[in-house]
Amino acid sequence: MPQGDWPEAIAIGELPLRGRAVCTGVIDAVTIQPELVAPAYTAILTDREFHRMANDGGNHRLRLVWIGRRRMPGILAGTRLRVEGMVSLRDGLPTMYNPRYEIIGIQES
Repeated sequence: MPQGDWPEAIAIGELPLRGRAVCTGVIDAVTIQPELVAPAYTAILTDREFHRMANDGGNHRLRLVWIGRRRMPGILAGTRLRVEGMVSLRDGLPTMYNPRYEIIGIQES
């Protein structure tokens, strides 16, 4: 999908408590549920690398949850993503359920 089809990305620290948003960041961690638990693939996206602010005290973490999935192709720690979805607050952390996503490649020089 061309970049032009995506709305402007905002910093995670500027996300609304509820509403649709687009963010860009790097997967910091993933959680894979055991077989006995309902399937959900959870990842933490951080935008600290994109919005470098030394000790600004802001939140730079967004929880991504794909319900009904045990794996998400290409979504691993270190992967750069652009995500779009509805934001809600869960356990004090902004969360997107089943977000639309695009893996962002790194340009080689």
